[in-house]
Amino acid sequence: MSEFYDSLETRSADERQAAQFDSIRAQIEHVKANTTAYAESLKDIDPVSIIDPASFSSLPLTRKSELIELQKADRPFGGYTANNIAQFSHVFASPGPIYEPGFDVADFWRFARALYASGFRPGDLVHNTFSYHFTPAGKMFDNAAAALGCAVIPAGVGQTELQVQTIADLKPSAYVGTPSFLKIILEKADELGADVSSISKGHVGGEALPPPLRDGFAERGINVLQNYGTADLGLIAYESAAREGLIIDEGVYVEIVRPGTGELVAEGEVGEVVVTNLGREYPLIRFATGDMSAVLPGQSPCGRSNMRIKGWMGRADQTAKVRGMFIHPEQVDKVAKRHAEIGKLRLVVDWVDEADQITLQCETEAGDESLAAAIADSIRSICKVRGEVELLAPGSLPNDGKVIDDIRKYE
Repeated sequence: MSEFYDSLETRSADERQAAQFDSIRAQIEHVKANTTAYAESLKDIDPVSIIDPASFSSLPLTRKSELIELQKADRPFGGYTANNIAQFSHVFASPGPIYEPGFDVADFWRFARALYASGFRPGDLVHNTFSYHFTPAGKMFDNAAAALGCAVIPAGVGQTELQVQTIADLKPSAYVGTPSFLKIILEKADELGADVSSISKGHVGGEALPPPLRDGFAERGINVLQNYGTADLGLIAYESAAREGLIIDEGVYVEIVRPGTGELVAEGEVGEVVVTNLGREYPLIRFATGDMSAVLPGQSPCGRSNMRIKGWMGRADQTAKVRGMFIHPEQVDKVAKRHAEIGKLRLVVDWVDEADQITLQCETEAGDESLAAAIADSIRSICKVRGEVELLAPGSLPNDGKVIDDIRKYE
């Protein structure tokens, strides 16, 4: 069996760019004819004029940070889909809320390529711990594993003891989920004296995979690689066995631009990741993710020839991804509006004991524990993740306009 998923992965740069721009021109024609949003924003664009990265970079950005308001104005998808809602198999609701469509077709989100690079093969039994509830991650990897010919345990999140028991009983060979949850499962198995050694490979996403955490998995005989993707776009980039950056997926076109603009930056310069999805059902053109990264020079030693990026290097806006879920400033504001006692507030995101930790710092005259508990309930309800609450005296927080302060360091 080939070490590559398909021949697209080893194309020459010239061959890839020519094919991509043929697809981009066809995609522009498609969205102008079939989506209301792009019919307006690209009405003056002649697809024939889009011949290279420079000409393409003149097209306007579609910003993820603006999707909430765009979707409010035109339910459910802001006018960016080429199909009506009855033609989709699923509609997902990510925090924000942001609604995403799904199609129950083979590898709709294209994660099969990433799983293949992680060593997943037909006949593997995959323990999938991404959420199947509202958000698309669980379905994304279920769909990809099935496309590879793998069976799936739809474990979802939580219920750690049941997770351990199921692994011990069914002996899956592969894990999919966040790295922090894999660590929790392994520690619970140690505590219970359960044998979960059947898992020899893992594919993770949704949060960072620092070297000490990956090394800890390797010591247990689990080879873990990672991906970078979003609910809107599916797979963007993935890691290969070479572990030298993340290789761009063949189904998207990626640019790195100067934050706040659509202008391309020089190779190696940190900028915002902008992605064009070449799929027809949810065709996003120059979609500004809000994530920061940089292009790595050269080609991966694994033989895959597509562009590589360094991976996630922070946010171009104040949105943060926590335990696989995006938290937006608008959600923090909703928490504040539930509690009249709160003045200024700030959500601090940190990396503690190899896991994401969030703390909502609130200025308030009231300092009772019942208020803190009520605010914590609101965080869980609105942001879909658990967080701590720190009550501060008025005037304690700096006057710098920050609503979300991501201070995570993975060294």
